[in-house]
Amino acid sequence: MAASAVCKHGHMPQRAPLFPAPEHRLGLAQLGMLDRRRTLWGLALAVVLPSAVEAIVVASGYHNVAMTMLVQLAAAVAVAVVGGLWPAAFAAVVGAVLLNYFSVDPIGSFHIADPQVVGELAIFLAVACAVGVAVGAATRRYEQATRAQSDARAMAELARGMLGSGGSLEDFLERVRAALGLRAVTLLDRREPGTPLEVGPGWEVVASAGKAPPVTLPAADDVVVADEDYTLLAGGRALEPAERRMMEAFGAYLVAIRQGRQLASSREANRRLEEGNKIRTSILRAVSHDLRTPLSGIKLSVSSLRQPGVDFAPEDRAELLATIEDYTDRLSVLVGNLLDMSRISADSVTPLLRPVRWREGIPSWPGDVAARIEDRVADGGPTVVADPVLLERIVANLVENAVKHAPDSPIELEAGFGEPGPDGGGTGELRVIDHGAGIPPEQLFAVFSPFQRVSDSGGQASGIGLGLAVAKGFAEAMGGGIVAQRTPGGGLTMRVVLPLAEHDGGSLLGGPVRESADDGGAPAPAGSAP
Repeated sequence: MAASAVCKHGHMPQRAPLFPAPEHRLGLAQLGMLDRRRTLWGLALAVVLPSAVEAIVVASGYHNVAMTMLVQLAAAVAVAVVGGLWPAAFAAVVGAVLLNYFSVDPIGSFHIADPQVVGELAIFLAVACAVGVAVGAATRRYEQATRAQSDARAMAELARGMLGSGGSLEDFLERVRAALGLRAVTLLDRREPGTPLEVGPGWEVVASAGKAPPVTLPAADDVVVADEDYTLLAGGRALEPAERRMMEAFGAYLVAIRQGRQLASSREANRRLEEGNKIRTSILRAVSHDLRTPLSGIKLSVSSLRQPGVDFAPEDRAELLATIEDYTDRLSVLVGNLLDMSRISADSVTPLLRPVRWREGIPSWPGDVAARIEDRVADGGPTVVADPVLLERIVANLVENAVKHAPDSPIELEAGFGEPGPDGGGTGELRVIDHGAGIPPEQLFAVFSPFQRVSDSGGQASGIGLGLAVAKGFAEAMGGGIVAQRTPGGGLTMRVVLPLAEHDGGSLLGGPVRESADDGGAPAPAGSAP
């Protein structure tokens, strides 16, 4: 986009090319010119060095014209290094005049007796000027390379700072503003395609940094076009060409950051929509099978009990009532898990965290389940940060899963201190261990996916596959996690890892936690021990 606004200096803002066009490249005379200070120093040396050379030659009584020309040529080269072309040409002229007067017969006169010497002096003058051009150009190129290296170093430092920072666009703009020494910098976004820059309502201030931001277009000292839809306004002073190129580069970088974040946000929104659609689809599937089955059982039992003229024996009536109670409990668990999964998916779980002993999170068990549990959780074990209600739900879901999929195995509960978390903080760990058939190592990640059932891995289907997903979601909401790993000898071990309360020490209060000899566990999620 070509900016059509005129800054307050009266010139149209132009998009400077990253590489100069051929018509903008330096000419021969410009290649020999350096800054004014160095040119003045070169002119001074152009007088001093040839005069000093000739004074030394005269004082020594050495009158070899060829050797004196070479020394004067070296002086012209030295002047070219300092001052560029024109001081070097002036030094060559001064050297030629001094050679003529002090070293060429007749000495002490500008008259030249030998015509050949005239040609030699002319050649000397041409060579000195040519060398001055070459050396001056090389010196300027060296300065340009040094300046470009300095600019590249500054851009690299800014880029590293931006990449290593998770800050806002204002932070990035502040880095650019500080690097260029500007008063303020503002990034504008064109909200309506085709809107010229001077029309204010079509542009939106994305971010601004510096003193008294944002910079308005009338108050801008310079305008830099970063993209066809993004423009940077600089306040404080007009930018040099090299600074403009740097500003353009970082403007493009800022635009890339903004667009990348917008893309990441859009991708996250799409992911959530996809997960929501998957959950809704799975809920419909669950309603069509897993929820209708207990409803059908309840309906059949109630209809049987209400049949007129049918007198059921006491044991038959008790069996029908037990069926109703069992199916009602199953429905209550299924509906509860569905509601909990919807809360987890919507990030609406707000745990009431406080210091909790592991024993407080162990629920009471029905008689048939209690008979299979080997509870080795001590009353005074480590104190973790948790919501006791959610912790009970986690343990209940893990034990229910173990009872369901390891019907012939005892269920062991152990608790103690865990390994340090990724941040170095202490953790507590509760293990629910069974010795059933277990699951393949490649399925250790998948067991926590919503609606993932053992039948997906080749076993028998039971339930709608939400118990472990809900348990994991609750654990992560409390700052911890759950890790699945194989039990040595067969079976599955579920490790609930939660951060320790600050006042808890580092000694193992709850007894040693048995370490698994198998390393096939799924990696711990964020906030859990490895």
